[in-house]
Amino acid sequence: MVPASLDTRGTQILAKSLFKELRGSGYSPNQILSLSTELIDLVTQDIKDRSTQSTDEAAKGSAAA
Repeated sequence: MVPASLDTRGTQILAKSLFKELRGSGYSPNQILSLSTELIDLVTQDIKDRSTQSTDEAAKGSAAA
């Protein structure tokens, strides 16, 4: 599991290692770019879902008061 407080340098090292591993396994740059795009989409959706969930919980709390 990756620590939540992963610093910038650690993130760069992780990205470079993942890239080298994927290239070494035969993935093309375009395939890696597609994977990266999918990851960004998943993270974006997760952020939206958490934001909506927080907003819904705040609205329920206001309605109960």
